[in-house]
Amino acid sequence: MCLVEYYTYDDYKKWEGDWELIRGCPVAMAPSPVISHQYLTTMFVVELNKIYQECEECMVLAEEDWIVEEDTVLRPDVSVVCNEQNEYITKAPEIVVEVVSKSTAKRDEKIKFDIYEKEMVKYYILAYPEFLKAKVYKNENGKFIKIGDFSNEKLKISDTSCEGEIDFDTIFKKLRSKK
Repeated sequence: MCLVEYYTYDDYKKWEGDWELIRGCPVAMAPSPVISHQYLTTMFVVELNKIYQECEECMVLAEEDWIVEEDTVLRPDVSVVCNEQNEYITKAPEIVVEVVSKSTAKRDEKIKFDIYEKEMVKYYILAYPEFLKAKVYKNENGKFIKIGDFSNEKLKISDTSCEGEIDFDTIFKKLRSKK
């Protein structure tokens, strides 16, 4: 429960700046992400778009509001949404990617993890720029099962509207060369 007032999506729409709303509690987004965060976000959009660009019913989005409930609005770094009829995401994306930083780790690894799991997101990818790896989870009967850690590998995406492969070597390659 919030230690401040309880807010809803109607309140959220009026706020200035970057926020998320989790169970009625406002959460300020971190300051502008660092280059490695933005780069990974971009690379996930590019890589996922290879799979979904020909998929009529799906779109790859970066930092778009997902209205989970009237008191919960999240902004995943990257999401794949299918058959969405609204101006904002209103149903569970097939894939969500969060690029994890020290300031967002608890929220991404626990709070959002639990929400995404409950809402039946099919794949949840936690990308770690510092370690040049991603943890990938697949939703099996309402529970996230860890598929594995990925750095140089490819991941076959199945059980989604359109199937394909994510090449983690391509995603992390440029950052790897800078280390």
